[in-house]
Amino acid sequence: MRISRRLAGVSAAIYVLTAVAALADDRHAGYYYPDPATTETYKARAKTLAGADRAQRIAFVTGVTLKQRDRPYSPVLAIFAKGEEAEKLIIVGLVDGRLDTIYRARAVLAMMTATARATPIFQEYQVEEIFTFLDLCKMLGFSQVTISNGKDFAHQILIE
Repeated sequence: MRISRRLAGVSAAIYVLTAVAALADDRHAGYYYPDPATTETYKARAKTLAGADRAQRIAFVTGVTLKQRDRPYSPVLAIFAKGEEAEKLIIVGLVDGRLDTIYRARAVLAMMTATARATPIFQEYQVEEIFTFLDLCKMLGFSQVTISNGKDFAHQILIE
């Protein structure tokens, strides 16, 4: 019992130190979004695709942005990639009051999962019922996703 508590304590300390180190290394916080109030680690079920590189990640973001621009209304989210290898995906809400809680952030990610499941790559690999949007991010080589209202809320997900 004592050993279990000690292991739990050590695990919690490692988790906190990892999250703090990730935040300390986040040069985009304070510029594109506020310091993330919460972080989590997502253990992806997918593997990074061979050939997934900076160009493909930028093409993905460009494609999503162009699809939003084609809609008959203004975009409610901005999505872009940052980092030396465009390995950090950033999603920022553009409308006040819509993306201001962890629950709304997770709802947006759930909607993005629904869209990802309709993609040819998910269907080709027959993973549309298993993988999530975060798995798609892993496949493309993203290592971090930050979602924010662009005002006073941000949540960061480290993808392993």
